Amino acid sequence: MRIYWIRFFIFIVVLTVFSAGSLFNVISIRNIAPDLLLIATVFFAIHCVTPHAVAASFAIGFAADLSGAAMGPNMLAFGLLGSLISQLQRVVIMKRVLHQAVAIFIFALIAGALIQLLYYFKMDQTSPQVFRTILGGALYSGAAAPLMWLVLTAFAMWLGYHPQRYRRMSYR
Repeated sequence: MRIYWIRFFIFIVVLTVFSAGSLFNVISIRNIAPDLLLIATVFFAIHCVTPHAVAASFAIGFAADLSGAAMGPNMLAFGLLGSLISQLQRVVIMKRVLHQAVAIFIFALIAGALIQLLYYFKMDQTSPQVFRTILGGALYSGAAAPLMWLVLTAFAMWLGYHPQRYRRMSYR
């Protein structure tokens, strides 16, 4: 996937405003909502070449930091996880919806734990009920992943994703 960066940043700003806005609280359950930016990170890490996946992951993490409490933890966590997913894509193929949902659940658990650890190191405090927040957010993100994946796939062509057209090659 070759990314049109201006369109990508516009899309991420819209996604950040939507996930940080009060309209998003309508779908939250007991202050737990799916992490749309994490789902977008996994999507771009799977579909982009490695340098673009790393840059997109750090940019999405920066956007998550803008809507969060502190600058830095989301950018580091999303950047590292986006890099890891991009490298894992060479070994594990995540084409099925179930595989994508499970991958998002696992990476949401890892990202949530890493973000809470970085918040603790930076601000010397953690959020109340950390385990409930991390596990609930990971479950909700994994459950919302298929629907969000459809939305991201619909916008992918506008953002620069052109699927490969494979054809049979003659070896005669």
